[in-house]
Amino acid sequence: MVVEGSMTQGAGLGPAARTETLRDFRVPAYVHDVPANVLPTDSDSPAPGTEEPEAYPDGYTPTERDLPVINRGDTVQVEAAQPAPTGDEGPGPLYVVGDVHGYLDELVAALHEKGLIDAEGNWAAGTARLWFLGDFTDRGPDGIGVIDLVMRLSAEAAAAGGYCKALMGNHELLLLGAKRFGDTPVNSGAGTATFQAAWLLNGGQKADMDRLQDVHLQWMSRLDAIEIEDDHLLTHSDTTAYLDYGDSIEAVNDTVRETLTRNDADECWDLFRKFTKRFAFKDEESGPGAVRQLLDTYGGSRIVHGHSPIPYLLGEVGGEDGEGEDSRPAVEGPHVYANGLAIAMDGGVTMAGKLLVQQLPMDI
Repeated sequence: MVVEGSMTQGAGLGPAARTETLRDFRVPAYVHDVPANVLPTDSDSPAPGTEEPEAYPDGYTPTERDLPVINRGDTVQVEAAQPAPTGDEGPGPLYVVGDVHGYLDELVAALHEKGLIDAEGNWAAGTARLWFLGDFTDRGPDGIGVIDLVMRLSAEAAAAGGYCKALMGNHELLLLGAKRFGDTPVNSGAGTATFQAAWLLNGGQKADMDRLQDVHLQWMSRLDAIEIEDDHLLTHSDTTAYLDYGDSIEAVNDTVRETLTRNDADECWDLFRKFTKRFAFKDEESGPGAVRQLLDTYGGSRIVHGHSPIPYLLGEVGGEDGEGEDSRPAVEGPHVYANGLAIAMDGGVTMAGKLLVQQLPMDI
């Protein structure tokens, strides 16, 4: 798919060479003790197991470390890879990937288990279609490595007659803002806030910032926010905030890209804030109606999203130390809810959960 700026989602782009710095690059101070008046604390965020309020209070900003970062083992055990089925006619099978958050080893293992890549990490699925639902960086150890892999697979899949594409997540907006605006104050409505502080508080990794290059920034800034595939409406966030940016898929994607192109810190912050909202579909009474709002506007019969970890949607959050079987969220696959209208794909990999790769449609 070609997007504005004559750049495809990774087509023709190999892994970017890693360098220590860019000419115009200044690494933000990597501190974990941010002044209390910079951003609201956890008490300002919706508690796990509650739905997204219809209207956030003025000045709502993303929460401080709303998901724990777990140090995971170096070895990942997977089953033998089963080649993804490919057809001689028409499009190949459709797969979606939940939030990765820098866990490159887990991503490679999950893609290999589904037969989408081979043992060397190369595209092996022929005409299959693969969609990433956003949030490639932050919290995990190798966000730039994840982006490099997705960009490379985009080119390899296109050469094989399939494709690999990605959506814009709130953490892509966060990393873009941290690089572009640094510690420039933004109008949060709740005192001083900056992209740099928000990035650090939400799991920003210095190693990612050190390796961030223009090719990564360009790729992230041109991602779509919402798409439809085989009657599935694909989004990153479980929120109705997409409706604020247009009444068609094309309008939403154009508006988001235009907002980023204008390079206005306050506008970008508002976009990030809205994409960070969650739990709009969780409530048993109002959730299905919120999903139908999006489906009626943009099309599709079911929404597939990431962003909100399944353990949060189920009210089953593991311990922060990630040690012991009892502390691990019991995530075996996607979570279908809202009267079967919504599929959640964030398996909570940052909580020692599971990085999910799922073929669609699901038998429900």
